[in-house]
Amino acid sequence: PGMAVRVRVLPSPRCLFDDPIQIRVAGLQPEQEVTLRASLVDESGELFQAHAHYRAGSSGELDLSRAPALGGSYSGVEPMGLLWSLQSRAPYKRLAKRNVLTPFRVDLEVFEGHGDMSCLLGKCTNERWFLGEGVKRISVREGRLRATLFLPPGPGPFPGLIDLYGSGGGLVEYRASLLASRGFVTLAVAYMAFEDLPAMPESLELSYFEEAVNFLRKQQQVKDSGIGVLGLSKGADLALSMATFLPGIKAAVSISGSSFNSFIPLRGDGFTLPAHPFDLGRIKTSEETGLVDFSDILDDFRDPATWACRIPLERSLAKFLLLSGLEDRNWRSDLFCQDAVQRLQQHGREVEFCSYPGAGHLLEPPYLPLCQASIHKVLGVFVDWGGQWREHAKAQEDAWHRIQAFFWQHL
Repeated sequence: PGMAVRVRVLPSPRCLFDDPIQIRVAGLQPEQEVTLRASLVDESGELFQAHAHYRAGSSGELDLSRAPALGGSYSGVEPMGLLWSLQSRAPYKRLAKRNVLTPFRVDLEVFEGHGDMSCLLGKCTNERWFLGEGVKRISVREGRLRATLFLPPGPGPFPGLIDLYGSGGGLVEYRASLLASRGFVTLAVAYMAFEDLPAMPESLELSYFEEAVNFLRKQQQVKDSGIGVLGLSKGADLALSMATFLPGIKAAVSISGSSFNSFIPLRGDGFTLPAHPFDLGRIKTSEETGLVDFSDILDDFRDPATWACRIPLERSLAKFLLLSGLEDRNWRSDLFCQDAVQRLQQHGREVEFCSYPGAGHLLEPPYLPLCQASIHKVLGVFVDWGGQWREHAKAQEDAWHRIQAFFWQHL
């Protein structure tokens, strides 16, 4: 009775997806026990939810940046816990944004008690956008190029970035759109399993990626001091190859990648970087979960017989940032990262790197929840990506800040 329960999202109920928020509840009874629940329906209609038990303060207020969760999807003081612990009821679903022109809407509800969530006390909605105010999205089909260009508002000039995802293929835009919202002209580039691009190409052409670089460089709003490239998984070794073989790349970020060319031969001008030898017979499938583990399929990268597949990074004049999760179940990315760092340092090259304890393979922009396993779009099997919820969430926040600081510094 008396004051109605109010749920508020500060500083504003509308924000970018990578913005931290403050969730506050007012109008509760002193010390009242409540459950907060977050719900998000993705574009395919899949429901993702998280909940946590809290106790109001003596004034009937609750501030998630100060109050510890007493159980539920997580515990302890976790201001963004309701977002990073979102999980679908169906197992092995990955929360990813397909259409960056619409936001994800997160419903935040407060229920009485720590029990069955039958008595709703108050609610509000947090709109989380992937495209900042005034950022333009331009579809690019020029020559062979299959890409999307994101332009921050204003004349610039802005640093230019090329953004590559992994062997699941397609044209993935949500990381690029967020980076553009933070002041980078960003070109998200598809290179397999998209429109007329084959699902499993027999080889990839370096000249295709050079077209992307040239396209980006001729944009009026792009600074002419050099381009940055970032990639995840297969996109990461492509980013390193671009920084090694193409002129004009000043800075490269590898996320959960390798120091050699993986899975698909890369054809350059007068040379081919073969795919690192692997044997699909070494795939392990878990009897309990049916999840596929790829981590043992590669021949030993320390064996000189495989060195023709190495990316000769030490020849590059670019700056490098390498990120890996120590709980990557899909790829021995930390070991491969150490190899790259060693080779660069032996040649007096500058490299930053960070290995995150408890983080899995899919290091994404912050507050996207951990995806421990999901279907691989090209291979059609469920893949174990690894990672622990809280550790992975912290790693994503840190990595996101590092990536942006790195590109601002070198571009």
